[in-house]
Amino acid sequence: MSCGVRNPSPFDTVPAREPVFNVPGVIAVMAAILIGVQALRSLLGDYVDVDLITYFAFIPARFDLPPMGLLEPGGLGPKVWTFVTYALLHANWLHLIVNLVWFLAFGTPVARRFGAARFAAFCAVTAAGGALAHFLSHPDGIMPLVGASGSISGTMAAAVRFMFQPGGALSGRASPAADHQPAGSLVENFRDGRVLIFVGAWFVLNLLFGLGVSMPGAEDAEVAWQAHLGGFLAGLLLFPLFDPVPRRRTA
Repeated sequence: MSCGVRNPSPFDTVPAREPVFNVPGVIAVMAAILIGVQALRSLLGDYVDVDLITYFAFIPARFDLPPMGLLEPGGLGPKVWTFVTYALLHANWLHLIVNLVWFLAFGTPVARRFGAARFAAFCAVTAAGGALAHFLSHPDGIMPLVGASGSISGTMAAAVRFMFQPGGALSGRASPAADHQPAGSLVENFRDGRVLIFVGAWFVLNLLFGLGVSMPGAEDAEVAWQAHLGGFLAGLLLFPLFDPVPRRRTA
């Protein structure tokens, strides 16, 4: 008769292997969608691509068109969904790659904190914030707005709300649960010099875009810095609506 005790194995002390790509599933899925859309556009050719841009890029001038069929380029459908779908399109592969690098860097901690459903909704809302800011600054614009930069700017703003807090990833003393530390209020955030430096550098970069400095992958196009600003402000202000982590209590 044997008992439930066994001799220790040398393999018991071998640590579990870390995954090669340690990113949340929602980040991997969204990145795959962006890559798939760009690959599809490359395969379909210019003629079909014009239709994709027409129906899914954000074009402010379409809102001045007379009423049309629901699914026509100037109809209600594109006027609604293009506030989000423009983020699925990119000017070229380099533009997409640059955006993916920033998306992986800042989207990853936010996705870990929010969870898949909240994160997807947050990206949609911040994309819409970017489109709205672009519309307000170019109400008659005919140039299509494409790119996920509005959403990515939103994730950067969301990360600012918790990554510098005590125990956060950029606090200097990160805890094992760095992505789930209680967020600070806006007032607390902007009393932190590190946050001011981060946000200030971000605004200076976008000011340079406004002055005509191009970004990799968009040398032949105007950088829609207003969309970056709209996405960032949406992420900064609407963060509490999506954040599942309770605020820190103070006496």
